Amino acid sequence: MEKEKKLSLILFSGDYDKAMAALILANSARELNMKVSIFFAFWGLCLIRDPEKMSLEDKTVYEKMLGMTAPKGPEDLPLSRMNMAGIGKAMLKQMMEDQDAPDLSAFLKGAQKKGVSFYICKLSLEIMGFTLEEMIPDVKIMTAKDYLQDALEADIELFI
Repeated sequence: MEKEKKLSLILFSGDYDKAMAALILANSARELNMKVSIFFAFWGLCLIRDPEKMSLEDKTVYEKMLGMTAPKGPEDLPLSRMNMAGIGKAMLKQMMEDQDAPDLSAFLKGAQKKGVSFYICKLSLEIMGFTLEEMIPDVKIMTAKDYLQDALEADIELFI
């Protein structure tokens, strides 16, 4: 019996288009029956923040400032290029709608439904001042060392 193929992604970016690329690859890999894990680090954490669960309680001044200014979930992420104060993103979303392409939130929900494993970098979570309770459901905390151990078993590793 052939060993199940595995895709391991690190999502470091907090940009809409880069997060979209990561989730398209994750969903496509699951459709190929690959095992998929995404390790969210630093700005990548903004993709999995739940705007309904964010809190400023028990945070330092810097953590409160970052929490209020950082993107608050998938639809709040800016484009990596040509964002133009949000106009570029609005244009991209309209172009996606014209092509009947799902938005970022739909790709995120699809990945969850298909069983993509979501892991949060423990140190990134602590440095950014976010908490696990502020994230979408079914994400787990993982150290960088544990991620690397897991990635050693992957057939494909990508850093986005």
